[in-house]
Amino acid sequence: MSGDNDLIKLYSGRILALAADIPHLGRLTDPDATVKKRSPVCGSIVTVDVVMADGIVTGFGQDVKACALGQAAAAVTGEAIIGRTPAELAVARDALKSMLKSQGPVPDAPFDGFEVLEPARDFKNRHASILLAIEAACEAAELAQQSHCA
Repeated sequence: MSGDNDLIKLYSGRILALAADIPHLGRLTDPDATVKKRSPVCGSIVTVDVVMADGIVTGFGQDVKACALGQAAAAVTGEAIIGRTPAELAVARDALKSMLKSQGPVPDAPFDGFEVLEPARDFKNRHASILLAIEAACEAAELAQQSHCA
C-alpha cells in the first residue's frame, strides 16, 4: 500500500502545524478588494480581503474552508503577503504553480515556505486547493491596485 504511505507522508506534521495556525484568519471590515476562489475538484473555498497603500499590501484577511494542504498554503501566503506588491504576488503564484506542475524550484523568499508542499506534486487532484489562497490574494491585490489608480 505505498499509495497510502505516500498520502500519509503528504500530511506531514509541518503541514498540519501550518494548517492549525493560519495568519490573518478572518475577514477585513473595509477592504480595497475581495476575491473568493473555489476549487471545482474538491470544493475548497478561500475568500481574501486586501488593503493596499502605495502599491503594497498593507492589510490582509482570509476565510479558508479547505483541506489541510489548502490551509497550509493559506498560512504561507498569510505569513508572507504584507508588504508585497501585486507583481511579487504574481511571481510567487507562478513559481508555486511551476513547483507543483512542472517540477520547478521552490518559490523564492518570502514565499519559500511553500517548500513544505513539494510532496503534493504527485497529487494533481490537490493542486487546485493549494493554489487557491495565493491566486485569490494575487487577484485581489491587482484589483485593489487598479481601483487606487482609477
